Amino acid sequence: MTCLVDLFRPSVGFAAVRLLEAAGCTVEVPAPQVCCGQPAYNSGDRAGTKAIARVTIEALEGFDAIVAPSGSCAGMISHHYPALFDDEPAFAARARAVAARTHELVSFLVDVMGMERVTARFDGAVTYHDSCSGLRELGVKGQPRRLLASVAGLELREMATPEVCCGFGGTFCVKYPEISDAMVSEKTDDIAATGAGTLLAGDLGCLLNMAGKLRRQGSAVEVRHVAEVLAGSLDDAPIGQPEPVRSR
Repeated sequence: MTCLVDLFRPSVGFAAVRLLEAAGCTVEVPAPQVCCGQPAYNSGDRAGTKAIARVTIEALEGFDAIVAPSGSCAGMISHHYPALFDDEPAFAARARAVAARTHELVSFLVDVMGMERVTARFDGAVTYHDSCSGLRELGVKGQPRRLLASVAGLELREMATPEVCCGFGGTFCVKYPEISDAMVSEKTDDIAATGAGTLLAGDLGCLLNMAGKLRRQGSAVEVRHVAEVLAGSLDDAPIGQPEPVRSR
């Protein structure tokens, strides 16, 4: 369970569990797990990142596979953890073992579990944003599109530049807000040009960034994590929109 999913969009976590169980997996969410450490890593705090990574590795190393509904978190663990412990050979071996078993959710479903289709339905046109870490570090590109093609009623309309960064970049959007805003403005123009009513992606950081910009622009485009559509988990309001008030 990633930090953003846990704090801002728990429905994505439940959708991920539903998909994994449909693929035949037994899912556990270990209580001791913490942040993967990517914000500290991106900010140059190697000592803090190493301390966080140590806790995370110890929490996850007993499992056959580690799966995250986020390319950035999965990329952090699988690509950057081992190098943090270059000065500790024994723990570096443990980091490499965990890294080798870490996967982004949809990539795991398709490439490891062999999932070819889902039973969900979604009536409408969607467009898909390729998040940077998932695409460039983990090779997540065709897998979500393959499963989306099996969703009844769904029409995928590709952006002109689906692989271009949305401007979030973790702490990048905090350090360079003007550049980040220019980048996400170009992205929302690309989204609007597709005419799709819904935007999908596999990384909640990107989705929150784009949803915020779309809402400030007064756009009617709804934003959802791809896992929610693939699992048919659409009861919650779209990302970036207020939840309806429920009477008790």
